[in-house]
Amino acid sequence: MTLGVLMLDTGFRRFPGDIGAPESFSGPVIFERVPQATAGRIVGIADDGFLAPFVAAGHRLIERGATALTTSCGFLIAYQEALAAKLPVPVATSALLLIPTLGQMLPAGKRVGVLTFSAASLSPAHLTAAGAATDTPVIGLPEGGAFQRAIFEQPGEDGFALREAEAVATAKALVAAHAEIGAIVLECTNLSPHRDAIAAAAGCPAYDLWPLVGLITQGRTRDARA
Repeated sequence: MTLGVLMLDTGFRRFPGDIGAPESFSGPVIFERVPQATAGRIVGIADDGFLAPFVAAGHRLIERGATALTTSCGFLIAYQEALAAKLPVPVATSALLLIPTLGQMLPAGKRVGVLTFSAASLSPAHLTAAGAATDTPVIGLPEGGAFQRAIFEQPGEDGFALREAEAVATAKALVAAHAEIGAIVLECTNLSPHRDAIAAAAGCPAYDLWPLVGLITQGRTRDARA
C-alpha cells in the first residue's frame, strides 16, 4: 500500500520522525502540497474554506497511486468527517483520533491528555470531531516560543534541541497539572521527533500520528525510529 500525505504549504525544517520528512518512511509514500494552506491559516481554521483544496489534493494523491491518506497537521481533524466522506480511500487526519480508544485502554482513574501546537486554537469543536470529550486536558506549546516561531516561519533561533526542550517542559507541566493523565496524545505532527523524550519526561506513554498511519497502511509504513 502507498501512503499519501496532504501537506501544508510550509517550508520550515522537519526532523526525522516528522510525517512530512521523507526520511521518516520505510515504505512507499507520496506527498502533495496544498497551496496557500499555511500553518497560520490551518491552525486557526474554523470553517470549510480550505476543504475543497484538500479534497482536490487528496484526489491527486490517489491518482498518483495513494491507497491511504494522512496529513501533516493535526488541526485538520476539523475536516476528518468530510475528507473521509469525499475520498475513496482511508483517511487519518490527526493523532487526536486516538483519544477515545486510548481512553478505553487506560487503568481506572486515568485519562488521556493532549499536547498541542496551540492551546489557544485547539477548540472543543476539534475534540468533538475526534470523538473526544470536550473536557480532555489540553496544554499548548509556549505562545511565541521557538517551536511556534519555527512552524510559523518567523525569525528566531531554532534547532532540534531547542524544540525538544520546549516540548519536554510543556509535557511536564501537563502531567503536573493533571495527575490523572495516563497517556499523552501529540496533536502536532512536528512533535513526533520528540515523542520518546516527551514520554520519558512525563512518565507516561506519548502517542502521535504514526499508529494510525500503520493502521491505514496495514502496518507497512513506519517512522524512522521504529
